Amino acid sequence: MASKILITGGAGFIGSHLADHLLETGCDVRALDNLVPQVHGESSGRIRPAHLNADVELFAGDIRDPEAVGRALEGVDAVVHLASAVGVGQSMYELAHYTSVNATGTAVLLEALASQSIERLVLASCLSVYGEGLYRVPGAALMEGRERPLSRLKERDWEMRDPTGLRMFPAPTPESKRPVPLSVYAASKHLQERLCAIAGAAYGIPTVILRLAKVYGTRQALSNPHTGVISVFGARYLNDEPPLLYEDGEQQRDFIHVADVVRAFRLALESPRAAGGVFNIGSGIGRTIRSVCEELGAALGKWEVKPRVTGDYRIGDSRHCYADISLARSVLGFEPRVRFETGLHLFARWLAQQRVPECTSEADEELAVRGLTI
Repeated sequence: MASKILITGGAGFIGSHLADHLLETGCDVRALDNLVPQVHGESSGRIRPAHLNADVELFAGDIRDPEAVGRALEGVDAVVHLASAVGVGQSMYELAHYTSVNATGTAVLLEALASQSIERLVLASCLSVYGEGLYRVPGAALMEGRERPLSRLKERDWEMRDPTGLRMFPAPTPESKRPVPLSVYAASKHLQERLCAIAGAAYGIPTVILRLAKVYGTRQALSNPHTGVISVFGARYLNDEPPLLYEDGEQQRDFIHVADVVRAFRLALESPRAAGGVFNIGSGIGRTIRSVCEELGAALGKWEVKPRVTGDYRIGDSRHCYADISLARSVLGFEPRVRFETGLHLFARWLAQQRVPECTSEADEELAVRGLTI
């Protein structure tokens, strides 16, 4: 594996855990991060986060700044590209910002890499690029989910249906399913993928794309109300406010612990067969948002605080999507090791020791004012 690795967004949640993991394997690690307050807290500024390993060489800078990117790339052998504006809801009204950070930032990185020889580029994408996942009608073949008509959503008919009106049931979604992004965030992540694949092929940059499920664990950005549904629920619980569930709370998602995710990145950096590949990284298990919320409340001992089902639909959300991880198993040798119940209790233990601002109400109100919930 490469000896010196740059992690863009390396001071954040996943990036800092990945840095720890790579340092343990003997790599030198450099991080490029803009230390944005929405992720690192209002007092962050240019202050080095306490959770970032002291052995990580930190460059404070924006992924869209060619000079900052050029400096960060000097002498590195491989790049893990994590820097991204994250959040489905916020992306629907900050279109220019999300497109700029995610697409333009990736383009700036790729332009710099075009004139530099590196062993590997690994991009962090996400399952949201699929939009709806794969579905099955009992007694019929698998079908790709389509965007749900607003007319049915306004009638609170949440489930996916086939053209005849029969209910469809979620199935694991493989990489062969066509991406159909439903939000600006998801579209920007898909554009990141295409940029990396095209530039990687054109300039001989061995490129790997990892589509991540919902990642949870310690160091999640508790000050950011637009991402990390488990941390958003946790903030509400610790402030004795009921977590808010869109639709009926029965949407299925795939949750994976950050320790499993950082191993997947190491495997993507190491595996000779990974170059040029796109891999789902998740648990391979669909869990309802309601069940995850209730399990977190129990782990925090917040028995008296009950989730509230809003019955609202948030524009840009899919109904069900969880990963088929067969390809990652066979090519990368990836296997999730952290049981959800274990990971959730570890997260709850850490969360209970944090000072958590309650900022999700304002975020939900912002979506409602802009007509982004129905």
